[in-house]
Amino acid sequence: MKGTVGELGEFGLIRELTSRLTSTPAVRIGPGDDAAVVSAPDRRVVASTDILLEGRHFRRDWSTAYDVGRKAAAQNLADIAAMGAVPTALLLGLVVPAELPASWPTELMDGIRDECQVAGAAVVGGDVVRGDTITVAITALGDLRNHEAVTRGGAKTGDVVAVTGWLGWSAAGHAVLSRGFHSPRAFVEAHRRPEPPYHAGPAAAGLGATSMTDVSDGLIADLGHIAEASKVRIDIRSGDVDVPSQMNDIGQAVGVDPLQWVLNGGEDHAIVATFPADVKLPARWKVIGEVLNPSALPQVTVDGAPWTSKGWDHFGDNGDAG
Repeated sequence: MKGTVGELGEFGLIRELTSRLTSTPAVRIGPGDDAAVVSAPDRRVVASTDILLEGRHFRRDWSTAYDVGRKAAAQNLADIAAMGAVPTALLLGLVVPAELPASWPTELMDGIRDECQVAGAAVVGGDVVRGDTITVAITALGDLRNHEAVTRGGAKTGDVVAVTGWLGWSAAGHAVLSRGFHSPRAFVEAHRRPEPPYHAGPAAAGLGATSMTDVSDGLIADLGHIAEASKVRIDIRSGDVDVPSQMNDIGQAVGVDPLQWVLNGGEDHAIVATFPADVKLPARWKVIGEVLNPSALPQVTVDGAPWTSKGWDHFGDNGDAG
């Protein structure tokens, strides 16, 4: 698409964005009215919201607009799945400069739409505003389908800790991009477009998961939320956490222990949950630790010892753009 956002105008941009969307049976009234109507058969709606800011959460020299769209949708839809719910709908708030090429927001919408299709959801509305910094605000909705929500607060002593999805791939990709390289491509793409295992959240609820979250801030940090909410200690066995050989190669090249990425790297949006020890888990789940009685030790330990490295913190000194 030629021209800029300013030349297209607010309503022209809205028309262009909404023309690219698809729908699902859950959408009763989609974009174009004062508000959308989405069916909620369970009579409870799971909701989550998140914001991506250019220069803080993404860089246009690292990621295409389509990449940013996929990532923005994925990190919100993963939150829905991590509650044990099925994603149904997504709302977009978009702030863009008038001089931005009009192709950028339309490609962003293509990415959001395609990620929604992967999760079984649809974009049902939103708003666009002129501003100096590109900002993408997402609100995602989901349906529990008669299951109880799986929160962070239900882990019990004796439960096992299991994970499904990738760990550390996004952080390794960030390290590669930070040094001006674009390979190994699989890790770079994992940073640009995370692939949450959306199906795993509702499936875990059906298997009897006692607590669950997605890995957005880092495995240790996010398990820390479960430990704190559940008032337990969680111990991770480092030998049971997968570290791919290529990640080892990247670590050697940049002088980083890849276990740091696996345990502290965020934005992979893997699903980690606790289950009663007698639950038979499908092969996609990898048991990596156990839930213990609380003690004087930190609430999450690795091989029985404290792990001091921090995960992602939006207000800390590790919150560089990605």
